[in-house]
Amino acid sequence: MKKLYLLSLYFLLWSCTSTPKGKIVIIEPKVQNHQEGVRTGLDVLLEDYPLLLKGKSIALITNHTGISKNNEKNYELFSKNSDIDLKKIFAPEHGFYGEASAGEKVEYNSNRTGVEIISLYGKNKKPTPDMLEGIDLIIYDIQDVGARFYTYISTLGMAMEAAGEHGIEVMVLDRPNPIGGNIIEGAILDTAFKSFVGYYPIPTRYGLTVGELSQMAYNENWLTSRPPTLTIVKMDKWERSMYFDETGLTWVSPSPNIPDLETAIIYPGMCIYEATNVSEGRGTKKPFKQIGAPWMSYSIAKELNNYNLEGVEFGYAKFKPKNLIGVAENPKFENIKCIGFKINITDKKEYRPIKTAIHSTLISFAFYPDQFKYESKKLGRLWGNKELFLFLTGKLKEKKLFKSLKSDLDIFVLQSAPYFLY
Repeated sequence: MKKLYLLSLYFLLWSCTSTPKGKIVIIEPKVQNHQEGVRTGLDVLLEDYPLLLKGKSIALITNHTGISKNNEKNYELFSKNSDIDLKKIFAPEHGFYGEASAGEKVEYNSNRTGVEIISLYGKNKKPTPDMLEGIDLIIYDIQDVGARFYTYISTLGMAMEAAGEHGIEVMVLDRPNPIGGNIIEGAILDTAFKSFVGYYPIPTRYGLTVGELSQMAYNENWLTSRPPTLTIVKMDKWERSMYFDETGLTWVSPSPNIPDLETAIIYPGMCIYEATNVSEGRGTKKPFKQIGAPWMSYSIAKELNNYNLEGVEFGYAKFKPKNLIGVAENPKFENIKCIGFKINITDKKEYRPIKTAIHSTLISFAFYPDQFKYESKKLGRLWGNKELFLFLTGKLKEKKLFKSLKSDLDIFVLQSAPYFLY
């Protein structure tokens, strides 16, 4: 009966999504199975379709992660090409150079690029008509981390909305989901909790590339305006099972507190602690890999190990957060010793960050009921609905929480499948 229900749901979702409501163009690599490893959409565009941008006035949404397989900056490659007219650069949260800590506002009065840089974080998160004057095409080329609350994908959505309002085309140069495309985890965002840290009704770990996500947002009517003409330049040789270290590409920290792939894998779970009075390790060399507070003890690490969670071991953590300019400014418990647990991934393909977050926050609440605090509104925005709050306060049983997550997983697997490009 359950299989019949899921099959019926699949056909219903397919009938709703298989016919585009506007124009989407998918550009395939001309050279398949390139011998040098994965080629991103940027590489495919410049190597296989060098004249595709000719005659277009372009605004490029990018940052320091927008590099080619040879580590060349996208805006420099565009500027050197006489057939490409790069008019403006839009920068997301953390700045064009990746120089800003979370939430920090960045403005650019002068720069080294020779092209005007405009921040899309702060006063104007969405491009204004003045910003888009004279622009024919917006190109998005940023390395994402695969977590719903990572704001680069929110910037993509808002830029698509602005483009749709002003008749401007959008091109997404696809890049790997660094934590793979096979694993989906977490609650689907309830739109009542929509914010800049949760712009789409997708799970926390949604298992899509930005190209796939842009196509899904377009066809599922998640945008607040008429969709623009959307072109997605696919990658060459990327597979859904791949983590970033299997691509042959150079890792560039997408933001100051995601310094490596292991942190990116842990982040979808431990970011929940941003809504609490527990340090998520910001202000140290191991953000999100270690969690603690002055009133915690090592017993939380012992208890977590008792759960025998797959792909992970928990060690004792002792750290003192520091004020790090451009990385973690005014972190929780600055210059105060914190005790807690650290996460050591033993098998990245077995490790489940959301499951870890559920158990660790419950233990924190149970062990330290008088000290452990959280902001319910922020917790809801990060989790995606009110269920984690209900769980922590004893109003939702563990079995029902995991059943709800399983239901969301089943729904999103079927809903997203028609948009897979790989």
